Amino acid sequence: MVAQERLDTASRGRQAPGEGEGGRRRRVGRRRLISPLTRRVLAVNVLALALLVAGLLYLDEYKASLIDTELQALRTQGEIVAGALGEGAVTTEQAGDSQFLLERARQMVRRLVETTRVRARLFAGAGELLADSRTLSGPGGLIQVEELPPPVEESAFIAIVERFYDRVARWFRSNRGLEPYRESPEQRAEDYDEVRRALLGEATGAVRSMDRDKLLLSVAVPVQRYKRIIGALLLSTDGREIDQTLRVVRFDILKMFGIALGVTVLLSLYLAGTITRPIRRLAAAAERVRRRPGGQHRIPDFTGRRDEIGELARTLRHMTDALWARMDAIERFAADVSHEIKNPLSSLRSAVETAVRIEDADQQRRLMAIIQEDVQRLDRLIGDISDASRLDAELSRTETVAVDLGRLLTTLADVHSATAGPDAPRVELDIQSRTHLVVPGMEERLGQVFRNVIANAISFSPTGGTIRIGGRRLGRFVIATVEDEGPGIPEASLESIFERFYSARPAAEKFGTHSGLGLSISRQIVEAHGGEIGAENRRGAGGAVTGARFTVRLPAG
Repeated sequence: MVAQERLDTASRGRQAPGEGEGGRRRRVGRRRLISPLTRRVLAVNVLALALLVAGLLYLDEYKASLIDTELQALRTQGEIVAGALGEGAVTTEQAGDSQFLLERARQMVRRLVETTRVRARLFAGAGELLADSRTLSGPGGLIQVEELPPPVEESAFIAIVERFYDRVARWFRSNRGLEPYRESPEQRAEDYDEVRRALLGEATGAVRSMDRDKLLLSVAVPVQRYKRIIGALLLSTDGREIDQTLRVVRFDILKMFGIALGVTVLLSLYLAGTITRPIRRLAAAAERVRRRPGGQHRIPDFTGRRDEIGELARTLRHMTDALWARMDAIERFAADVSHEIKNPLSSLRSAVETAVRIEDADQQRRLMAIIQEDVQRLDRLIGDISDASRLDAELSRTETVAVDLGRLLTTLADVHSATAGPDAPRVELDIQSRTHLVVPGMEERLGQVFRNVIANAISFSPTGGTIRIGGRRLGRFVIATVEDEGPGIPEASLESIFERFYSARPAAEKFGTHSGLGLSISRQIVEAHGGEIGAENRRGAGGAVTGARFTVRLPAG
């Protein structure tokens, strides 16, 4: 039982390739309905819109203008009521003192503001409260009148919206710092600063805060009789109309916000979808290539998009095509290497087996010579194969420098002239010395290219022949040519000569001297430098082949 538990634990601990933490995250990511990129696009667009709407909902300046307008209206109304009280509710005694007719003043105060939501209070010059529009005289004394809001029938949805609005609107109210409104049971002029100033002849207003963040606006104006101040009239009203106006404006803004939010979300989802869906498809295709490298999988084609996604898809397609081409080349190279090594090995084994059985010294010496040639051929072949296999990694890692191609060709020609025998072909240079022949690249590898091409020309040139090396600038490229006077190249082999292990050597040349990798390596180096190499036959006036010409074209620096 214990052993079984250990086996279960070990099996749970083992994970398939790619099924670790990263694999679990990928599975979770595939199950997500909304990708992280979509959430980011939504967040950025909605946040920008929300900040804009929040700024619009913060209507302090508009609210201040509404308050100023309301105070001005109260002041105008107060001056009218104060004028009426001064003319109709004041009596002048014989001593010249003026005083209010109390009952008439109370009736006028109540009647003049009865059709409005304004509360009017009249204070005598000594400061006591004489009349209040919210009190009535009745059989039992004074009756307090409180105005109630009209009954409104609204649905549950509207009620929820109203409560939500009230909560949100509190964030935008700027009632902090206002003096709270307090009303004492026995009111006097000293309780209100604006009333005190009105008794001194100055009409002023004030804004106070009430419960539930409500505003109370009040204006006090002096009541005069023949330019003599005999009292003060205080008109006050709540900020219900201001709040209602702000509510309407904010609801209109929120309606537009709702429409804009819906459009923004839909456009964001569409935009994110045009980005995330292709990226997911590209990622899935790349994952299939990674998980199943044995079969070729095509990358989705988005090149028609003409944007970064299309560029990414095109790059991935080129990358996978290059990957498959490289894998195919590796397979062919391995097969070619196996084939090329088998030939000298077969010859070597046959010579060794034969040398063991024979006793003739001359035949043994000839067999030993064959064995040495096969060993040298194997050594040369393995060296060229090693050089070719290291070439890709070296070309991808080595930094390029400015290479003077004219100087390089001149140096190679001088080396040949200094080391050549009397029957070797001579080299002629045709370098445009005044032309800038500098290319970006690796000087050692470019030198290897031209050494291979020149060596190939030397091997096919007749005794006493001429090899012409030329270099010139043509637009954005530097062109280098190597011409010989040999038999030329078969038309069907103008491209085949650049394949690995291709061998078409002169008849007089000893077999196995070359591995057939020189021109293949040269093309690989030139293409890694962004250039081209090709071969063609030179022809005379009558159309006869007079030699071969190799042309190397490299981007100028």
